[in-house]
Amino acid sequence: MAVEGAHGNEVLIKDAIVFLFAAGIVVPLFRVLRLPAVVGFIFAGIALGPHGLGQFTEIWPALAFITISEPAAAAPFAELGVLFLLFLLGLELSFARLWELRRAVFGAGGLQAGLSATVLCGVALALGLDLIPAITIGLALALSSTAIVMQLLQETRRAATPVGRTALAVLLFQDILVAPILIFVGFVAAGEDASLLSIVGEALFEGLLAILVIVVLGRFVLARVFHLAAHAGGRDFLMALILLTVVGAAVITASAGLSLALGAFLAGILLGETEFKHQTEVDLEPFKGLLLGLFFLTVGMSLDLLVIAGLWLEVLVGLVILISLKFAAGFIACRLFGGGTAVAVETAGFLSAAGEFAFVILAAATAGSLIDTRTATLVAAIAGLSMVLTPALARLGGLIGVRFQVAEPVPTGIQPDATGHDGHVIIAGFGRVGRTIGDLLKAEGADLMALDNDARRVLRAREDDWPVFLGDAARAEILHKAGLERAALLIVTVDNAASAEAMVHMARRLRQELPILARAQDTDHAKRLAQAGASYVIPDAIEAGLQLAGRALRQFGYAGETVRDLLAHEREEEYRRAEEG
Repeated sequence: MAVEGAHGNEVLIKDAIVFLFAAGIVVPLFRVLRLPAVVGFIFAGIALGPHGLGQFTEIWPALAFITISEPAAAAPFAELGVLFLLFLLGLELSFARLWELRRAVFGAGGLQAGLSATVLCGVALALGLDLIPAITIGLALALSSTAIVMQLLQETRRAATPVGRTALAVLLFQDILVAPILIFVGFVAAGEDASLLSIVGEALFEGLLAILVIVVLGRFVLARVFHLAAHAGGRDFLMALILLTVVGAAVITASAGLSLALGAFLAGILLGETEFKHQTEVDLEPFKGLLLGLFFLTVGMSLDLLVIAGLWLEVLVGLVILISLKFAAGFIACRLFGGGTAVAVETAGFLSAAGEFAFVILAAATAGSLIDTRTATLVAAIAGLSMVLTPALARLGGLIGVRFQVAEPVPTGIQPDATGHDGHVIIAGFGRVGRTIGDLLKAEGADLMALDNDARRVLRAREDDWPVFLGDAARAEILHKAGLERAALLIVTVDNAASAEAMVHMARRLRQELPILARAQDTDHAKRLAQAGASYVIPDAIEAGLQLAGRALRQFGYAGETVRDLLAHEREEEYRRAEEG
C-alpha cells in the first residue's frame, strides 16, 4: 500500500510540474502571439491531456513526463480558481449596486436563458430526440461560462463597463438556474412520485436560507474577525481567513443545492464593503490566476479530438447552430433589458458559447440514462469547442458593436457607476496629518480615497465615514486598485522616511505626469523624495521651526501681519535652500 501511495504522490507531483510548465512557458508563448491566456490554457490542456499527447505514452513512455496523467485529481483545485474569480468580482460590487442590476439580472438573464433553452430544445426535438433529453440538452447549452467570460472581461478591463455589468447580470441568473436544472434532471431520471413543485419549493427555501446565513455572518461577524486577524499578526492570518471565507461561503450555498460560485460571489460582496477590500484583491490575484488557469486546462483536457474528428460534420453544424441561436437570444434579452444596441451586440458575443456547467448537467443526465453516450459526447464536444471560441466570439461581438455606437441614452437598468472615483485625491497615510488634509479637501468637495497600513487607524477612520482602505501605497497593485490612473493628485503623509520614498517612487513609475505632494522629515529627506519623483515636498522640520518662531515673535509683541510677512519670507528662503541642497 505504501508503494502505491508513493506512486500516487509521484504522479500528482509530476502533473503539478506539467501544469506549472504550461502556466510559466506554454501560455506566455500564446500571449506573445497576442492570444488570450484563456485560449492558451485550453490549448495546453488539449495538447498535454489524455486525449492529446497523453494517448501516445504507451508508444513513447517519455511523453508521460510532459503530459497530465490524472486529470480528475486537478478538478477540485480548478474549482477553487472559479471560486476566487467570483469572489474577486464580488469585491468590486455591493448589495446596493446589485439592486440597481435587478432589472438586468431577472430581465435580461431570465429572457436570455428562457429563449436559449427553448430554441435549442426545439432544435433537438427537430433532430429526433425525445422531449426529456431535448429539454435537458437545451438547458445545459443555454448556460454560458462564467469563468471564461468574466476572465476575458477582466483581462480587457471591461468588467466595470455596461457590457461587463450586463454580462455579469445574465451570468448571475444562470448560476441561480444551475440548482433547479440539476434538480429537474435528478427528478426525471429517478422517476419519483413526489411532486416536482414541492421539490423545487424545498430547494428554493434551502437556497434562500443559505444566502441569509451568509449575509448575516458577513454583516455582523466578518469585519470583526478580519480586524482581529489584522491586529494579531498581519497578512498570513488574513490570507488564511480569506481562504476560509471563500470556501466556507461556497460550502454553505452548495449544501443548499446552489452553485459553489454563488457563495463565493456573496462573500466577496460582503468583504468588499469593508476596509480590507484592496488588500484582499492584491493578495488573492496570483492564486486566482493560477487556479483559474488550471480550470481552463481541465476544459481542454476534456476535449477528445479523435471523437470530434469522427463526428466533425455534426459537431460543426451543431456549433454553428448553438452560437447563432445563443447570440440572437442574448442580443434580444440584453437589448430589451440590458442596454443599447452596441452593448447588446457585444454582450451577446460574450454569451453565445456554452459553459462549464453543461458538462455537469450532461454527466448527471448520462448517469440517469436520460441521454445516450453518443449524444452526450457529441453535445459535450460542441460545448467544449464553443468555449474555446469564446474569446474570438467576444472580439467579433465587439467589432460589430462598434458600428452601433451612437449617442443612445443609457437605460435605467444598467447605468454607469456614479460611485466610482475619477479625478480624485489619494491620501497615502491617514494619521493626524492625513486627516487634517482630508478635512480641508472634503470641506471643498474634493473626491477622496485614503490608504493606510494601520488596521486600527483604518477602523477608526471608517467609523467616521472616511473612505479609508487597508493597503500599502508602495505596492503597484494597491495603487492600481485605488485608481491611480484616474487620480488628480497623490498626497503622501506617512512619517516613515523609507515608506514615503517607496510610495513616491512607485507612483511616479506608474504615472509620470501625476502631481505628487509629499511630507518630509527634514531637508535631507526632502531631497530624497524629490529625487524619487515628488512634485512638491513639505519638510516637517522647516514648518515646525517656522511655527515656533512665529509664536516667539508674538510673545515679543510683534503684530500678526508683521509675523506673517516674516514667516513667508523665511519659508521661501528655507525651501529655496532645501531645493538647492
